[in-house]
Amino acid sequence: MKLKDFYRTAIELGMEKDPRGKDEIKRILDEAKAEFEKLDGKEKEIFDKERLENPYPDTRILCGNGDEEIHSIMVGIDIEAPELLLVDRLRERGKKIDAAVAHHPEGIAYARLGDVMMMHADIAAKLGVPINVAEKFTIKRIKEVERRLMPMNHQRAIDMARLLNIPFMNIHTPADNFVVSFLEETFNKEKPRTLKDIIDILLEIPEYKISAEKGAPPNILIGTKKDRAGNVFVDMTGGTEGSKEIFEKLSAAGVGTIVAMHMSDEHFKEIEKHNMNLIIAGHISSDSLGLNLLLDTIRKKEEIEVTPVSGFIRVERNL
Repeated sequence: MKLKDFYRTAIELGMEKDPRGKDEIKRILDEAKAEFEKLDGKEKEIFDKERLENPYPDTRILCGNGDEEIHSIMVGIDIEAPELLLVDRLRERGKKIDAAVAHHPEGIAYARLGDVMMMHADIAAKLGVPINVAEKFTIKRIKEVERRLMPMNHQRAIDMARLLNIPFMNIHTPADNFVVSFLEETFNKEKPRTLKDIIDILLEIPEYKISAEKGAPPNILIGTKKDRAGNVFVDMTGGTEGSKEIFEKLSAAGVGTIVAMHMSDEHFKEIEKHNMNLIIAGHISSDSLGLNLLLDTIRKKEEIEVTPVSGFIRVERNL
């Protein structure tokens, strides 16, 4: 399989699991094409043409032309300078690694992280929040994230990959879509009554069990084991945390419990203020689950050897 085929397959699979649905994905791609066609001169020259086929700006081939054949990849939650040096060192020792694949974005995928965050508005609308309200809160949060990302050294790891001749890409939101879809289906099937039921369900999933054994279990941050779960919202996609202001509206819409990868103190306080329960399933364990589900779906089409690194909990499934 060529790197570009691996990349395109990851995007296509991410779209299949996207909580917004196929019509919204098509609208996003159509809007990008219409925007591109209206441009001229320098603006057209610098337009990010990947937007014409890929609705996930935080997922990209970062180094390489895409024609590289890949049979063995190193996959990590974060791939930066240390991991790229490790690839080079392992190659020197005779291990075949054709490409490095990160989950978290680097390069242009990191710089464009804010562009995927409008997902939060669409997800909130599906839960019962008026779309006009959800959009205003989300746009405000996107601007905060964009300001934070502006001064970052986005290309640091990319330059190292180029100098070491290591094809490099990342898969962010497509993998996160997988974990959301999987957990929603699991909770809908199991119908947890209490927060303890949710924890028990999570601990039946290998990635969360392994993480718990290593000292990072799922945790109830707001609520008690005996508290009723109510309507469970799996909040694990959309680039990064959405607006903290949305929680009041989610509570009013009937959300009883949020199951998330992680949550800032500011967001935590808002959830607590509006009487919702909060369970942190785990960041790296949730990222690992999403990556595993996506990778094993791709590996049904073509066998690829996966070397886990950087916290990635590799669990193979016969999907």
